[in-house]
Amino acid sequence: MSISNSYLQGIYDSLAEKSTHEPEFLQAVYEVLESLCPVVEKRPDFVKAGIFSQIVEPERVLQFRISWVDDAGTVRVNRGYRVQFNSAIGPYKGGLRFHPSVNLSIIKFLGFEQIFKNALTGLPIGGGKGGSDFDPKGKSDGEIMRFCQAFMTELQRHIGADTDVPAGDIGVGAREIGYLFGQYKRIRNEFTGVLTGKKAGLGGSLARTEATGYGLCYFTKEMLAAEGEDFSGKRVVISGSGNVALYACQKAIRLGAKVVAMSDSGGYIVDENGIDFERMREMKEVRRARIQTYVDEVPTAQYVSGCRGIWSVPCDIALPCATQNELDLDGARMLVEHGCMAVAEGANMPSTPEAVSFFREKGILFGPAKAANAGGVATSALEMSQNSQRLSWSFEQVDGMLHDIMKEIYQNAAAAAKEYGQEGDLVTGANIAGFLKVAEAMLWQGVIF
Repeated sequence: MSISNSYLQGIYDSLAEKSTHEPEFLQAVYEVLESLCPVVEKRPDFVKAGIFSQIVEPERVLQFRISWVDDAGTVRVNRGYRVQFNSAIGPYKGGLRFHPSVNLSIIKFLGFEQIFKNALTGLPIGGGKGGSDFDPKGKSDGEIMRFCQAFMTELQRHIGADTDVPAGDIGVGAREIGYLFGQYKRIRNEFTGVLTGKKAGLGGSLARTEATGYGLCYFTKEMLAAEGEDFSGKRVVISGSGNVALYACQKAIRLGAKVVAMSDSGGYIVDENGIDFERMREMKEVRRARIQTYVDEVPTAQYVSGCRGIWSVPCDIALPCATQNELDLDGARMLVEHGCMAVAEGANMPSTPEAVSFFREKGILFGPAKAANAGGVATSALEMSQNSQRLSWSFEQVDGMLHDIMKEIYQNAAAAAKEYGQEGDLVTGANIAGFLKVAEAMLWQGVIF
């Protein structure tokens, strides 16, 4: 990969040599460094202080063994991770992911992205990420509880309300957060805001469940408004059917759109009458059913096996909300061919570099993940504030603050892009705006010898 600035290219080459087997991490670093080329020219003080070299290296990488006992009495062993990437503007903040695909590269990529995403929220939180290659699917509640307890027994020594505050992610919902929090409280003998994503009324924040999906739509609304457009009457395709996708669906419908397709790892459904959100929510959150079940209950819907074909469904707005690199160049071409005008990322890095380049080349409105899906971590930080003050805000209060934060993220990304000669390029704008906040803090705090 070639970066247009030789100084940043040298940093990338050095990192690539040391991180050969970490493709997701290198992809994330490349995208950010390429965006920062104009900053090198304007800010030689960052170069002198080694900020660019420091920011691509995590402050701390933790890997640990997790031994637990399944229902048959067999000892199982998994790997656990926590990457504490950057604490320049606040305690490390980022989710825990339980999925068999989890490895160090994925956790480092997610932690690196989290630095800038968290900075964009305007809230005092640093970047981190963690998880395990444990697969919750098919496990009993007892097995999940015992795994979570074993995981937290090790993790608890590295986290704290003012040190590192994990949240949920793929495979980690309110149930898992409850087991993790209970074990932390048991071992440390303290009831603190050390985890976010807790149940409402038990230290959790109202609107946290909806936050990432809602925030994605709020960001997209601002992106559309800048072009004199809105959600009203638009056809929307959403990949995924987990938490982010579900509540993006709900908010898009409330903003006047028709959501015509959603997916899971097995395939996708198309409903030309518009997805029935309440039916979908009950099916996924209560029954935990596969998305194919929807067509058994809604005669107007069709199911197609294989999830990548969802981008062939004609739409005005595409919201990829499933997983990294799910939207490739072929998918991008299908979207543009069928009239898509805007893409906003609800998952972390769901579009491949080739897809992103194609969207930018074709003038498609594009909201990058670190800006567009920052609503979840923003509301997690609001949960931290409520925990610190021993307060509980109403749904409307939190949702109002979330809306304001997402609007400001869009404005800051757009302004940074314009200031650095890349007007309209929200990828560059988001990277620069997030980087500048963290870099200024690192410069102010001095080099650590």
